Amino acid sequence: MSRLPVALVLLLAAAAAAADDRPQILLPPHRLAAQALGVVVNDADPLSVRIAAYYLQARGIPPRNLVHVRFRPGRKLSPEVFLRVRARALEQAHPGIQAWALTWALPYRVSCMSITSAFTFGFDRGWCSARQCAPTRKSPLFNSVTPTPFTDLGLRPAMAIAATDFASARRLIDRGVAADGSDPEGTAWLVSTPDRARNVRAAGYARVARQFRGWLKVQVVEADAIRDRDDVLFYFTGRVRVPGLDTLRFLPGAIADHLTSAGGVLDGRAQMSSLRWLEAGATGSYGTVVEPCNLPGKFPNPGLVMEHYTHGRTLLESYWAGVQQPGEGLFIGEPLAAPFDGQRLEDDGQRLILRTRVLRAGRYRLDYADAPPGPYRAWPHRLQVRYHQRALVLPRLPGRYYRLRPLARAGH
Repeated sequence: MSRLPVALVLLLAAAAAAADDRPQILLPPHRLAAQALGVVVNDADPLSVRIAAYYLQARGIPPRNLVHVRFRPGRKLSPEVFLRVRARALEQAHPGIQAWALTWALPYRVSCMSITSAFTFGFDRGWCSARQCAPTRKSPLFNSVTPTPFTDLGLRPAMAIAATDFASARRLIDRGVAADGSDPEGTAWLVSTPDRARNVRAAGYARVARQFRGWLKVQVVEADAIRDRDDVLFYFTGRVRVPGLDTLRFLPGAIADHLTSAGGVLDGRAQMSSLRWLEAGATGSYGTVVEPCNLPGKFPNPGLVMEHYTHGRTLLESYWAGVQQPGEGLFIGEPLAAPFDGQRLEDDGQRLILRTRVLRAGRYRLDYADAPPGPYRAWPHRLQVRYHQRALVLPRLPGRYYRLRPLARAGH
């Protein structure tokens, strides 16, 4: 057995010690943690069982977060059956579970509600149109920034890891995991189509492009679709069917959806199913399961989805924060994907430079200590973070451990 030279051993030891001496910083909680996600498995569905087992392993989710239900798979559940299923899930959920991952594509509907909204709110017809083209109840999760929605709002938002076979589910989960902290140099494609009824979101595209200048590359195009692009991070459009998906490369963590009546009808053929986006390489999508009419509030607001996602939140949180009236809408994808969740603390000997996207605009307090548990001392000055600020200069203070705390709710 070969031995490392003594000089090399000493060099490696010195490097490890130097690494241990690097300053560390704790940022305010900003996203859903894997330990807070409940995974719901249908024990009567072999595919659901395989997806759940793989997802727990891939994400390091505690086994106690696995919630067992049993029902016959199909397109939809009756309200009566669903109430029993959800009650069984709630019986098994410990208080630390803040959100749900459903491990199936079928069912996607409970009467007039999507299965993800029904799991989130419970079945209630107030989340459905009382008459044709009527608005519905508004979600407390809309534009919410809490990483603990059950603790703060009493709600567990749900997303379905939707796939029709295990290979597709595995690819979807692997894309989500690969996305984490990747800080991708992708493009948000906002496509204004000739379909006037389904193109209603295009009225806000120019404002979104201005909002993200210097923060994220946004392209607003007038076309039936985009083709032959290799940088797709977001793709928002409005059409019955979206051509050219096979010519695109979606980056890990990509979000894509099309505003139409029945995108959430996952086994439907009259309109394109939202599953086509996932099969083409996207990591998350959305569609409605009953006729919503073209009310923008029932569909994802591109600017809000992008805003939350690019601040380091998970796919599940970002999509839910972007839909005002989600009762009829189905959220599908890999819930924990978070491509913009990351931080780097650089030390030049005199000051520290924090590089991250997760801090929202506002005033922060800086504390410092000699050890992670503290005690922490407060730096007497306050730090101001501007809207879409990526780098923050910090003073070099005694001690290796720092933490930032918002003085008030940081928004934009």
